[in-house]
Amino acid sequence: MKKGLLTLLLSLCAFVTSAQDVNDSSNQSGLSAERFPLFPNCENLEAKALEKCFYNQVQDFVSQNFVVPENLVQNNFKGNIKVLFEVDKKGVFKVIYVNAIDNALIKETKRVFAKFPIIKPSTYNGNPTFSQYNITISIPLKSTEQMTSEAIVASEVVKTNTKQLTELDSIVYKKFNNPQFESHLNIPFSHSYYSHFDPAMNQVGANNHTASKPYTYLEVAKYYNLAAENEKIKKKTSGWWGRKLWNENLVEIQGEDYWFVINPIFDLQVGTASSKKQVNTFVNTRGINFSGGLGSQLNFTTTIYESQGRFADYYNRYAESIKPAGGNPAIIPGIGISKDFKTDAFDFPSADANLTFTPSKFIDLQLGYGRNFIGDGYRSLLEGDGASPYPYFKINTNFWKIKYTNTYIWLKDVRPEVTLERTYATKYMANHYLSLNVSNRLNIGLFESVIWTDTNNRGFDLHFVNPIIFYRSVEFESSARTGNAVLGFTSKYKWNNKVNFYGQFLLDEFSLGDVKGVKNSWKNKFAYQLGVKYFNAFKVDNLLLQLEFNHVRPYVYSHSDPITNYGHNNQSLGHPWGGNFEELLVIARYHKGRLFADAKFTFGTKGLDFANSGANSNYGGNIYRDYDLDRYADSGVTVGQGNKTSIFITDLQAGYLVNPETNLKIFGSLIYRNFDPNQNTATVFKENTTWFSLGIRSDVFNWYFDY
Repeated sequence: MKKGLLTLLLSLCAFVTSAQDVNDSSNQSGLSAERFPLFPNCENLEAKALEKCFYNQVQDFVSQNFVVPENLVQNNFKGNIKVLFEVDKKGVFKVIYVNAIDNALIKETKRVFAKFPIIKPSTYNGNPTFSQYNITISIPLKSTEQMTSEAIVASEVVKTNTKQLTELDSIVYKKFNNPQFESHLNIPFSHSYYSHFDPAMNQVGANNHTASKPYTYLEVAKYYNLAAENEKIKKKTSGWWGRKLWNENLVEIQGEDYWFVINPIFDLQVGTASSKKQVNTFVNTRGINFSGGLGSQLNFTTTIYESQGRFADYYNRYAESIKPAGGNPAIIPGIGISKDFKTDAFDFPSADANLTFTPSKFIDLQLGYGRNFIGDGYRSLLEGDGASPYPYFKINTNFWKIKYTNTYIWLKDVRPEVTLERTYATKYMANHYLSLNVSNRLNIGLFESVIWTDTNNRGFDLHFVNPIIFYRSVEFESSARTGNAVLGFTSKYKWNNKVNFYGQFLLDEFSLGDVKGVKNSWKNKFAYQLGVKYFNAFKVDNLLLQLEFNHVRPYVYSHSDPITNYGHNNQSLGHPWGGNFEELLVIARYHKGRLFADAKFTFGTKGLDFANSGANSNYGGNIYRDYDLDRYADSGVTVGQGNKTSIFITDLQAGYLVNPETNLKIFGSLIYRNFDPNQNTATVFKENTTWFSLGIRSDVFNWYFDY
């Protein structure tokens, strides 16, 4: 409504200016023309002289009567106020529109124009008529005499006959009103942050789809008012530094049909981790985010990170165990390939970006570099966000009771076996996820994915571009079954507005004949998830309790050719633990005002390999091992086989939200990890770790330390 009104007013303004030019030319032809409104000091003037006198009188009256608000004076405010006004048939001044960055300036402008004396109205063909005009009020205020003097000085300095352009001065700015909260921009996916609006998104009867993440702001805005929630905890501060620290984006600009923000990104942590090896830990991340919107259909965001860090010893060893070919020391899980930093730390730059175009209310198209997530739980068995970022193209189609998501992804295999001439191997993924709200309480989803490689210059196979095909049948026809297809099923049942049950089932490979003829066949490759969420638990507002169980059989996510496994950058695209494990998660999250606290307890059993090669040494936990090579057994395959290891992890975190616009938090965290295999080996051994950290970070993605 406001946008339409502004467009109309500016159009009228342009019309009036145009009409004045036409009338002036008419006057030169001897026809009757429009005469400007007449101040007493402008009597006996005509044409251009009268026009100049009119504007001078307006400018002088404003400069003499306008009072700049005290807070702006103290901050040495400089800027312009654009005013569109009219003089009616009775000679009364009326403000139509004011464009200023502060409401106090708008209020003062209206007050001053209400004080204008009644003058003789403009006339057309001798008859009184209303007329519209616009002026710019510059602060600090200047009289016409000052402006004329400055113009003379400027002309003497410039010494040019070229007409001065005023395009930059004519750009219209609006007061920033957080337009991102109503945009198609993705909300950075953080479990802790998403828990704030999880209860609102999961009400009985809501026709939304919560499994496909990240959400857009517009999806959440239908159920949860982010602007209002931020306003509740807004700190009262008038100084620039105070506003930027506690309440606002560092740079925020909004104009006619466009907006953008710029924010620094920090993740600064120091800590200590004690196990068999004492480690002083740190994370030093500095970054910058640039986000915005052009019109209502195009939104964009990009973030660049520069990071160094040292972690607890178990985490450092895991990062090093998945290092890429080519000499780099490690891959930081969820981030990417790292370089050496000093003698015992890592340097891991990274970036993410997203460009969203929404051609209609039913479809949005996303070109991005980042991560995606499918599911309602803490983990996803279908598509998780624990791996490094990757390029992708996503199509979201939302209509009736359906949301249909198609994602096309470019992945890398960085093992030495497939690296050629220092170039990592490329593979591709296409998946689709159909979410259907069956009733006010029940949602079900169907998932299908296929991964293939660039074998025989296959490239990105156009067979999979069609978003409504069944991938498994096409993969069978187009590639002699060299690809890897998986199927999935999701469900969610809203018991009431406080209790939701959710689940997932993944079928990686299933041979009915083998499963019927062989007890616990290795080909019976499936995984499932069961979970429940309790919102505002025990009548405590903003307390979320969550219980989740994940069961993944051996050899899930693996393939006969490891390059086509369900992985990227030596990390699983599903559950980050790979295959052959069970896991129970107990999670509690609470926030009040700017205070927050999260607790997570992990109880796991995982079957690890005793050796990296040799007959019967592959127990199905490492997804980068060929399941046809060194497979432990064809039958009697069970979860936990191999070097059965008990895992217990406690992850506690509490802190204070510094700035809700950037989700900047001060926090303290404590991680306790007990890792207890049946048999110690060179790489797997019993270990207890206590890891304490303090820091300040922009919570814009999920760190996973539970390995």
